Amino acid sequence: MSRSKYIPGDFTLRVRKAKSGKGLFTEDRIPKGACIIEYIGKPASLSEMALDSGKYLFWTSKFQMINGNIPANTARYINHSCAPNCEADGPPGRIFILALRTIKPREELTYDYGEEYFDKHLAPRGCRCTQCAGKK
Repeated sequence: MSRSKYIPGDFTLRVRKAKSGKGLFTEDRIPKGACIIEYIGKPASLSEMALDSGKYLFWTSKFQMINGNIPANTARYINHSCAPNCEADGPPGRIFILALRTIKPREELTYDYGEEYFDKHLAPRGCRCTQCAGKK
């Protein structure tokens, strides 16, 4: 994979009210495959890594984790979806959000948080993503 795959585009993103709290929305059309934003954070402590229970923790490699609950991390507002329009990917040590398909202006950005996260944080109350909300 080329390094250029992980250079975020110049997209206008806005945090605003979503169906499941605050969400991150685009003001621009984002093409399929585009790098949208980097998920950033401070290095997680050894105890945070051992517990692995925070909602904003993200493994960046087999032995490294970041805590994305910092004001500068706008990507922390990207909500879960069982039918996401984005995915998290990146070289070891970093996490970038990439478009799985063309994303329309004013559309909310979403990615699948994964089964482990879902079981820890979402399963007790059930998934509230737009895909699952229509099934209830």
